[in-house]
Amino acid sequence: MESILELWHTTGVYQLHWDQGVMLCVGLALLYLAIAKGFEPLLLVPIGFGGILSNIPGVDIAVGEGVLHQFYMIGIETGIFPLLIFMGVGAMTDFAPMLANPKTLFLGAAAQFGIFATLLGAVSLTALGVFDFTIAEAAAIGIIGGADGPTAIYVAGKLSPHLLGAIAVAAYSYMALVPLIQPPIMRLLTTQEERKIEMVQLRNVSRREKIFFPIMLLVLVGLAVPSAAPLLGMFCFGNLMRECGVVERLNNTTQNSLINIVTILLGLSVGSKLRAEQFLVLDTLGILMLGMVAFCIGTATGVLMAKLMNLVSKEKINPLIGSAGVSAVPMAARVSNRVGLEANPHNFLLMHAMGPNVAGVIGSAVAAGILIQFAT
Repeated sequence: MESILELWHTTGVYQLHWDQGVMLCVGLALLYLAIAKGFEPLLLVPIGFGGILSNIPGVDIAVGEGVLHQFYMIGIETGIFPLLIFMGVGAMTDFAPMLANPKTLFLGAAAQFGIFATLLGAVSLTALGVFDFTIAEAAAIGIIGGADGPTAIYVAGKLSPHLLGAIAVAAYSYMALVPLIQPPIMRLLTTQEERKIEMVQLRNVSRREKIFFPIMLLVLVGLAVPSAAPLLGMFCFGNLMRECGVVERLNNTTQNSLINIVTILLGLSVGSKLRAEQFLVLDTLGILMLGMVAFCIGTATGVLMAKLMNLVSKEKINPLIGSAGVSAVPMAARVSNRVGLEANPHNFLLMHAMGPNVAGVIGSAVAAGILIQFAT
């Protein structure tokens, strides 16, 4: 009888605490959203599974010598995984729509206002005693507004590793919900006539322009904001491999094998931070709330910037493409195109929206560098 009792005490069922049970359900919910609903499956599947693994009692898989903790230390604590993801994203990015219409850079920049507005909001709520966020924590939360998962993970890993799980889940959840969150804001801030605006055909961008741009971008931004150089450098290097045309093998590897392997390890590493004692705290609710605010403000300011530019520009911009300034590539651009087609069946905005969409990736990397530079 005693041996049976001892065996029972070693089981995970006996050792399971209520908060671990809740987090197991959270992991299962993430898997459901990824598999059944198609919400960011490439990241939510490994994150959800990693969350389940890290909350199984009696196994230290997410701490100490555990494999998930080792993944975290190697890839997240050093910043390697997000940087490699950014290199892969750069290899898959076409700067042509932005170079064909450089004005869209302003839309990508305007959409980053949500990051800094939420930073100030988090600091204000802390001053009022609602939450207890430091400047570094508030900066890590604000970056959710950029709607760029790797950037959010990179900044959180640098500034607030203990908040990484909540920030990553919030960032990727809101990226997946772009088709639901953005359209109401876009319709609220634009008129029917504005949504019907048809934009002119984009000019052809030469190969030489595409090659020189990532090099010049890195040099100029790196000299101005050195702390943005790691993220932007990997992004520009990936894009240069794509455009130069002489390293096709490296380009193919970066776009496919490398980014896929790193995505798996990154997701499992983030899942290791979904442990009950780290996730089930009041601050998590604050992160989810402030992240939503940041994303909504970024969408709104992108649209409003387009409307402002129309006051001084001869060639009208459809304000809907301003919402693509958040860097959820290419989903935000597709949403702009869909809402535009609803207002005007002949209004194809996808390529125009890719300009601010790509500019948003650049903007979020620069914003991340600024936050790291001033919050550390």
